Amino acid sequence: QVQLVESGGGLVQAGGSLRLSCTASGRTFSSYAVGWFRQAPGKEREFVATINWVGTITYYLDSVKGRFTISRDNAKNTVYLQMNSLQPEDTAVYYCAAREGSPKYSSSNYRAYDYWGQGTQVTVSS
Repeated sequence: QVQLVESGGGLVQAGGSLRLSCTASGRTFSSYAVGWFRQAPGKEREFVATINWVGTITYYLDSVKGRFTISRDNAKNTVYLQMNSLQPEDTAVYYCAAREGSPKYSSSNYRAYDYWGQGTQVTVSS
């Protein structure tokens, strides 16, 4: 069993930055692929970024490419989402999710993930 806790959300002006953290406990995190997803009010959950457990393969939602960076520190059991040039349309609750997999495994499909955090609110004002 893996427990995930997100942190780092908050209120920021358009053009600003935030860094989200997803910290795992319960089991070693190093064999888990991790994804970040977000959900805005009245909208479906949306893939944002994913990283394999080795940290060598990443994928992003097209609208965040060049602005967001996913990374991980397995020694700290933590995955990060650095978000730059934030826009009001990035406003949502952000969730991290994890799934144990092969070294190259990662997924943009939220149904592929077994463990989820409680979410952290990101609000971008115009």
